[in-house]
Amino acid sequence: MSSTASGKSGTWRNWAGNVSARPVRDVTPASVEELAATVRQAAEDGLRVKAVGSGHSFTAVAATDGVLIRPQLLTGIRKIDRAAGTVTVEAGTPLKRLNVALAREGLSLTNMGDIMEQTVSGATSTGTHGTGRDSASIAAQITALELVTADGSVINCSEKGTEEERAVFAAARIGLGALGVVTAITFSVEPLFLLTAREEPMTFDEVTNSFDELHAENEHFEFYWFPHTGNCNSKRNNRSAGPEKPVGRIRGLFEDEFLSNGLFQVANSVGRAVPATIPAIAKISSRALSARTYTDIPYKVFTSPRRVRFTEMEYAVPRAALVETLRELKAMIDRSPLRISFPVEVRTAPADDITLSTASGRDSAYIAIHMYKGTPHRAYFTAAERIFTAHEGRPHWGKLHTREAEHFAEIYPRFGEFTALRDRLDPDRRFGNDYLRRVLGT
Repeated sequence: MSSTASGKSGTWRNWAGNVSARPVRDVTPASVEELAATVRQAAEDGLRVKAVGSGHSFTAVAATDGVLIRPQLLTGIRKIDRAAGTVTVEAGTPLKRLNVALAREGLSLTNMGDIMEQTVSGATSTGTHGTGRDSASIAAQITALELVTADGSVINCSEKGTEEERAVFAAARIGLGALGVVTAITFSVEPLFLLTAREEPMTFDEVTNSFDELHAENEHFEFYWFPHTGNCNSKRNNRSAGPEKPVGRIRGLFEDEFLSNGLFQVANSVGRAVPATIPAIAKISSRALSARTYTDIPYKVFTSPRRVRFTEMEYAVPRAALVETLRELKAMIDRSPLRISFPVEVRTAPADDITLSTASGRDSAYIAIHMYKGTPHRAYFTAAERIFTAHEGRPHWGKLHTREAEHFAEIYPRFGEFTALRDRLDPDRRFGNDYLRRVLGT
């Protein structure tokens, strides 16, 4: 007997609330076989299919007017192979559950993003990343994938497979849901280690003048710049022999919850209602967090709670172009009437070999801009995007941008390789939607 939950669907919305969709029906398959049957049935009914994760993408990459596949029953660890240093996990598993389960087994991913609410397949398929001098995105830590394709077939692919399986592997690690539905992922893992985080205020000039040194000297370096100020908060994460010295409970509640979430929520609400107050609020916000150093297991250092909702644009530029790009962004904001209440986040990643990775073939730096939920963002994002694209920027696939297929064909040397593979695996565009038509072409 099938345990697939299926039926008429209401409106689906993403986390930020800026994307919604009304699928014909949604399905919650309990096995790969049931998911494959769902895809075949959709084909018979002439419906398109999209799988959703936790809705943390700001684009409509997962939206559909056909069959919406929910992954809640495709969760958990399938296998831990300590000899190979890998873990195979069901695609609907939230990163938070994976991180906790791995830590319990004395294991860890090498690098992570800054939140862990996403599903593993949603995070990897859109290119979610953290920051790293030597270690790259979450998708770059994948060693094998299981994928249900448009005809209901199940493909297992890795670098060790046939020529076609290697081509699928190179693309499907960041596949945008365009090649099929990912059902399981095998990640490279390593023995659990400790990271020491050093967080401290720096000025904008200090951090930009010494960015190359800060990047070279730290395994993981990132910083936030507060528009309308010359102030930044920086964070350096490096491996440590210990001992563990986690953030104290009282200080953690005060800084990570009250200041970074509760008080920040209030400040943004005030700024949305009275934009003229934003520069003054920014000066206060940029000085609210004091320097601190702590040592803990990786996911407790890499990730933070993010409860204030926003919309976001993020571009990857060549790492060598980061400082110039950021200075142009600051100059644009300083001379404009824009009022920006959210800090600008800057991270890095080494080059990787994934076909449509924002770091494909080049060392990259990421500039992420945000606007508080409900605040008009178009003027800011349009002006910033003009700067980013002038520096050969590549937009994050899950964050807002206006680029189209013709642009991607120019900035991704292997773009044609991806679209040719899509033509082979999904010639009828069973997994298509309006967003993929825009970014991948027809």
